[in-house]
Amino acid sequence: MKYTQLGRTGLKVSRLVLGTMNFGPQTDETDSHAIMDAALGAGINFLDTANVYGWGVNKGRTEEIIGSWFAKGGGRRDQVVLATKVYGNMAADGDAWPNHDKLSALNIRRAVDASLKRLGTDHIDLYQFHHIDRSTPFEEIWQAIDVLVQQGKILYAGSSNFPGYKIAQANETAARRGGALGLVSEQCLYNLAERRAEMEVIPAAQDYGLGVIPWSPLHGGLLGGVIRKQAEGGRRASGRAADALADPKTRARIQAYEDLLDKHGVEPGEAALAWLLTRPGVTGPIVGPRTTEQLESALRAVELELGEELLAGLDEVFPGPGPAPEAFAW
Repeated sequence: MKYTQLGRTGLKVSRLVLGTMNFGPQTDETDSHAIMDAALGAGINFLDTANVYGWGVNKGRTEEIIGSWFAKGGGRRDQVVLATKVYGNMAADGDAWPNHDKLSALNIRRAVDASLKRLGTDHIDLYQFHHIDRSTPFEEIWQAIDVLVQQGKILYAGSSNFPGYKIAQANETAARRGGALGLVSEQCLYNLAERRAEMEVIPAAQDYGLGVIPWSPLHGGLLGGVIRKQAEGGRRASGRAADALADPKTRARIQAYEDLLDKHGVEPGEAALAWLLTRPGVTGPIVGPRTTEQLESALRAVELELGEELLAGLDEVFPGPGPAPEAFAW
């Protein structure tokens, strides 16, 4: 496994991030533990989750599965850089009481303690804001984070799904407060088929020293060889991928993508991950395997070298928007 530093921090993390969103809803506890063991054995030390994972009546379940894995011992917790998120509503279904979501100081305090309990640990390495909160000023957010850092409950703060201007607002506010480290990472939607983050989010992250952690690197399976798998009688596209393939232009683009990679003898899913690892500012994409076989495929992407001809071909199939303001102005 290869490692890099998370943004401007001294924290060293693997170039693949193990996403856990499937743990609970699609992958049971036993298989989830097996995937985490395999990932750790392969050198992946960066584990990402969120308090709402498990979803619906089972929200929080994913953190519990990770907590039971830590409880097995063997140095599991000490070897992992643990990231989770706060924002989603954690109130019981049907509970109409306010202050169970978003980024008020009250909810941040409540949410971090609940996550620590589910995870069975005394600290979270990277505590991420899952979405912007338009109602809470960053002064309040950073006051809450400062207290958690002083208490030893968290080490670093990161963002997720933030626009570029909010990354700037957050870190300028932290700088004015003095002594605060501010955001050290941004977790955003970024892949070959969805490159809008290149306009402002990634440049802002680079200017402020945030590591970029792309989620949905295969764009819901669309970049994983979906047309070929379908033709070979494998798993059919579903959800967002199926909706996208219903559009003739999108289907033609994905077919061109798969044809290009077939010409170069490269697996589509591995190429999509390897491409992200070539992008400026990217720390590592989040992979969310449902099985150990899917994890093994992701691991091969770390060692995959994409030649200049192939990279140019990928840019032709999926041209990026370019940086702002040139992307929409002269």
